[in-house]
Amino acid sequence: MNLSNGYPYWLINSGIPYNYSKLTSSLSTRVVIIGGGVSGALSAYILTVAGIECILVDARSIGMGSTCASTALLQYELDKPLSVLANQMGFKNAAHVYKLCAQAIQKIETISKKIKFTEFSKQQSLYFAAFKKHKKDIEIEFAFRKKAGFDVQLLDERDTFKRFGFKAPASILSAVAATIDPYLFTHALLQAAIKKGLQVYDRTGVLKTSYTKNGVNLITNEGVSIKAKKIINATGYEIKEFIDKKIVKLSSTYAIASEHMESEKPVWDQNTLLWNTADPYLYIRHTKDRRIIVGGRDEDFYNPSKRDGLIKKKSQLLVKDFEKLFPKTNILPEFCWCGTFGSTKDSLPYIGTYTKTPHTYYALGFGGNGITFSVIAAEQIRDMILGKKNKDAHLFSFSR
Repeated sequence: MNLSNGYPYWLINSGIPYNYSKLTSSLSTRVVIIGGGVSGALSAYILTVAGIECILVDARSIGMGSTCASTALLQYELDKPLSVLANQMGFKNAAHVYKLCAQAIQKIETISKKIKFTEFSKQQSLYFAAFKKHKKDIEIEFAFRKKAGFDVQLLDERDTFKRFGFKAPASILSAVAATIDPYLFTHALLQAAIKKGLQVYDRTGVLKTSYTKNGVNLITNEGVSIKAKKIINATGYEIKEFIDKKIVKLSSTYAIASEHMESEKPVWDQNTLLWNTADPYLYIRHTKDRRIIVGGRDEDFYNPSKRDGLIKKKSQLLVKDFEKLFPKTNILPEFCWCGTFGSTKDSLPYIGTYTKTPHTYYALGFGGNGITFSVIAAEQIRDMILGKKNKDAHLFSFSR
């Protein structure tokens, strides 16, 4: 599947930091992880730390799917507001999901420190009303988050402008958020896991999967066999190749990274992520080298050629979106790209087993919380493999 195009900033900035072999001879293992993006890498790291033997394979080079196209804003907020999610699954469950995402950000920070990964940055997050009619929605959402125990502040138009330099009818400032380089993080996770026994093979696609009583047998595009007790499928939006249940709606999304800002003074507080209530929503972040990333302008279709053809137009619109907020700041996009984006009806990931594919676990972190969902998925699947009961599994199961 064609997942991205253009010039993703992370890939241009980092190139290919490590090389991995193609699988050329048959082998066996306890767990095989399919997917070498950040979801697969997190699963590989967390499993190997737990002492579970596993290998990872990917049809592409590592990190070259959706991961390198991600803008990597790490937030506890889902694409669906807590106030809306609470109406669908009850306040207790909705608040718990939000808290799991907040904990996942803290766990990513802990992992980053353990593997000496320096491209993680703690942030705060400002969720602002895109239109006057959304002011009430912001106030309701604030009340729900406050009730759930989150460290949040409600800002009016005056306070928002005073603190962040742009006008919005109302906004919620959250203390917990972060940014990361998702492409380098993927490689760092795998390098750390390799030292603990992980084997990684890229340019190794799985063409056929056979299920037996005690495990699985995979045949690669080179005709090589992989025998395993379990599979973890972390292929993300390519899930249609493995499962026939319609669980995700694919869309197209766009992003730009500006040239280096000449002034060392940030346009707004550089430790704050910005995103709004528009549908699709606009999101903005800084990079470590003083660039500004702007993303959004999603289109409700998955068609690679049509999606790619809109890069130039969408990039221009994203520049206008930014300059509408900050009219005194002109930005020039240096890198422009597009990618495939998937969403579920309830904005939750799909984690766990699926009845039609025995011995297989799924780590499918769809939506804007893909990286934080991937931490939750890796830990839940680790517990399942070790025979431990995970009290949160029902929230993300295929049968929900």
